[in-house]
Amino acid sequence: MENSGSNPRVIAIANQKGGVGKTTTAINLGTALAALGSRVLLVDFDPQGNASTGLGVATQDRSFTAYDLIFANQNTNIRISSTAVPGLTIVPATPDLSSADVELVPDARRLHKIRDLFATSPQNIVDNDFILIDCPPSLNLLTLNAFVAADSVLVPLQCEFFALEGLSQLMRTVQSIRSGSNRDLMIEGVVLTMFDKRNNLSSQVAEDARSNLGSLVFDTVIPRNVRLSEAPSHAIPALVYDHTSAGSIAYQKLAGELLARIRKNSLSEEIA
Repeated sequence: MENSGSNPRVIAIANQKGGVGKTTTAINLGTALAALGSRVLLVDFDPQGNASTGLGVATQDRSFTAYDLIFANQNTNIRISSTAVPGLTIVPATPDLSSADVELVPDARRLHKIRDLFATSPQNIVDNDFILIDCPPSLNLLTLNAFVAADSVLVPLQCEFFALEGLSQLMRTVQSIRSGSNRDLMIEGVVLTMFDKRNNLSSQVAEDARSNLGSLVFDTVIPRNVRLSEAPSHAIPALVYDHTSAGSIAYQKLAGELLARIRKNSLSEEIA
């Protein structure tokens, strides 16, 4: 998928609840999109830096980070890090990102830092087809910055008890951003993660999600899979660690479904 001069599609991957497969989704969806020919930039917005570690970017190699990206200006040399996956690059995170939330408070443009930066069109930013932002597990200023800069929000939702709790708060936050700072922000979709077909609860949660959210829920379901859990310890995506595993295959299907949705929506907009 070549970028024909248009801006990259910015997707914030977010859920304020931790442990839902958010970073796993960011890493492996990005890898799958790259495998399909897209140029993908992953921005690690989580101070824990798990996406950076999971893509093999050593701590000592994180010279330009998401913290630097937030506080960059037009004269800043934006540097991105390569990964072992062709077509997939990353702006890594370090723990200093945890202080950004406090440092942003007195800034009148605190919600627009990333949007303002993208508007200056740094070449190594606009040359991508997709920018995936791996948000922290909270609705803080980092996540709000991602929402203001994004075209859409992708929500990983784990197939476990209380999964739908908190989702309404995220939806209200998206609506609030739509009412003010980013009127074009949309929900890209909800992807069900950690699905265990042996567990009746997983099936019930999936059924409840589809009943409540309808077509927002992707058809593709990400299973609970040992290869997805093992891959980060090897600092590579699951799709590289074992591309034949159930988890890897699911993320390949998710990438295809995402691209199909985007094409369908673009066609609908052209017709309208």
